[in-house]
Amino acid sequence: MDIIFINELRLDMLIGVYDWERKVPQTVQFDLEIGIPDARAAQSDRLADTIDYAAIVSRIEASLRENRFSLLEKVAEHVAQLILRDFGSPWVRVSVTKLAPLRNVRRLGVTIERGERSA
Repeated sequence: MDIIFINELRLDMLIGVYDWERKVPQTVQFDLEIGIPDARAAQSDRLADTIDYAAIVSRIEASLRENRFSLLEKVAEHVAQLILRDFGSPWVRVSVTKLAPLRNVRRLGVTIERGERSA
């Protein structure tokens, strides 16, 4: 299985369990690793034989505008399921990071893996 990645996708969103978190958008960073079921694109050089990076980014942006979340864990699960369902990936790793969320903390976040990772 080949893996494509998208790193440092940053989106501003309202997220958090505390009232003060839900008043001002926070920058949330996404780092994605997405399994490609076969290596056809490496041979064909055709976009149709892989997963379109730009389409993934657009779909995530649109979906996160339409939904509200309290926990980073829920955002990560939402993004993982979107990629598995809408793009046919067999496996995905999603990291979601809040940047400067608390005093004296530069970052905090969660990483999840979903699907089956094959050789």
